[in-house]
Amino acid sequence: MNIQFSEEKLNKVKEIIARYPEGKQKSALLPLLHLAQDEFGGWLDVPVMDYVAELLQLKPIEVYEVATFYTMFNTKPVGKYLLEVCKTGPCMLNGSDDIIKYIEEKLGIKPGETTPDGMFTLKPAECLGACGYAPMMQLGKFYKEHLTKEKIDALIDECREGKAKIN
Repeated sequence: MNIQFSEEKLNKVKEIIARYPEGKQKSALLPLLHLAQDEFGGWLDVPVMDYVAELLQLKPIEVYEVATFYTMFNTKPVGKYLLEVCKTGPCMLNGSDDIIKYIEEKLGIKPGETTPDGMFTLKPAECLGACGYAPMMQLGKFYKEHLTKEKIDALIDECREGKAKIN
């Protein structure tokens, strides 16, 4: 498989790299990884990370270290709907563990797994910065707040019907 950004994305790559001084192209790594994840199926396969390393003239390990450190990057395939449930302090105190357990039971998957139909992936997340709305999760670019079992049921139904917003 030939890994290459579309012409439109390559122009965006050049624009991003140009923001940084000569010799400091590594500073463009995070935005390029986001672009790559969006462009190549929602996750970063090793050949995709190697391609980003080549674009930035970095060693592949430098890209792997970053991609595996941040939870916003997926290093294995994920479902169409990525349910990222916050599991840190305030969310946990407000029931995020129960929400995760409920999603596990409802979808028949454990954290880090994807449903057999490829629709849903459950991913526990570190703090998403919305402690006042706990328990909460991120679905695509949107936060789902003050979660309850009923809200989870409705959200999963919306996803199955193709009505859930993720972008």
